[in-house]
Amino acid sequence: MTTRHHSLAKNKIKFLMLEGIHAKGLDEIRRSGYEWIVSEAQAPPPGRLAEMIEDVHFLGIRSRTQLTADLLDRARKLTAIGCFCIGTDQVDLSEARRRGIPVFNAPYANTRSVAELVLAEIILLLRGIPARNAGAHRGQWLKSARGSHEVRGKTLGILGYGHIGSQLGILAEGLGMRVIYFDIVAKLPLGNAEPRTRMESVLEEADVVSIHVPDTERTRNMIDNKALGRMKPGAHLINAARGRIVDIPALAAALRAERLGGAAIDVFPVEPKGADDAFESELRGMDKVLLTPHIGGSTEEAQQNIALDVATKLVRYSDNGSTMGAVNFPEVSLPDHASARRIMHIHRNEPGVLQAVNSVISKASINIAAQYLQTLPDVGYVVMDLETEDAPALVRELDAIPATIRTRFLY
Repeated sequence: MTTRHHSLAKNKIKFLMLEGIHAKGLDEIRRSGYEWIVSEAQAPPPGRLAEMIEDVHFLGIRSRTQLTADLLDRARKLTAIGCFCIGTDQVDLSEARRRGIPVFNAPYANTRSVAELVLAEIILLLRGIPARNAGAHRGQWLKSARGSHEVRGKTLGILGYGHIGSQLGILAEGLGMRVIYFDIVAKLPLGNAEPRTRMESVLEEADVVSIHVPDTERTRNMIDNKALGRMKPGAHLINAARGRIVDIPALAAALRAERLGGAAIDVFPVEPKGADDAFESELRGMDKVLLTPHIGGSTEEAQQNIALDVATKLVRYSDNGSTMGAVNFPEVSLPDHASARRIMHIHRNEPGVLQAVNSVISKASINIAAQYLQTLPDVGYVVMDLETEDAPALVRELDAIPATIRTRFLY
């Protein structure tokens, strides 16, 4: 499928922002000169969404809106997608790339919020607060020091030492904890954290294990019955990463058998689609478990940061073609183009495409002021600043190149 999108005045470019994206993001888009913004508080059902996106140029979503290949087929004008969250699992990234649609997210904007939640859960778990809180609600007075510990001197094991894991380690060290970590990529330690070469070593040594890895085939059910069996008796498990990383039935069994001291789970393999749907989990009703509804990044500060980050990326792509921060697309950081017309050519990465593009420019006797090219195995992105007054005619010529996916030009 080949799609085309040429230059439009800003007042003709439509932004559709779903799922209650923070006002900071909408304000940034308006401040940049875009007036046609439609905003909705919820994720519409697929049938309605298919109708809504037919005339949309820029789409903003959070985690509940699922963008499949069929929906992308309906979005003939769609130029870019902004995931106003951390993950992009809700978008078929390869299909978006095949259509020349970059997808942006905010991978680091909620780092502090998640780290703070986990830090609080570490203290609560080691003090035995979940069970004491549950008992008090039932009228029980569980005033005992048994099973209640300070965090100072305890070992925190971090699985996944990225932005969140490493910041958590720094915060935990501030409370006097010893920090060990495992990551499949060699990472330099911050503070006094100690790397481990095997995940099993972290499981065996840590009083609290906190998970901060992405959802991949390698990590799904990574914490299974065997992994849980390696943890220290009475240790605690925290998962604020992705729901499919922990085998929930295996965790429930380990808690019932009192092999673990407790757990804090913020993400689940299957989550309710809205506030009206019931939350089901084998962990419900367990006094030693903290259950939270996927709120690791749900602070006002994080949502503001995410909104501003993703909105800025969408505006930069619309205004000058920069794709830095795209998760599925060649990344190009571009300067302003005040003295030239900028043309952006997205194409299948096949031999001879750049030669064909340059041939079109050469035949038109147009000077190339600047040219930028980045490629992925299947898609190429070439941006040209050209000294021409007839960009539409040139775009038509570039559209005729067989490998073309999409051509845009900016005034």
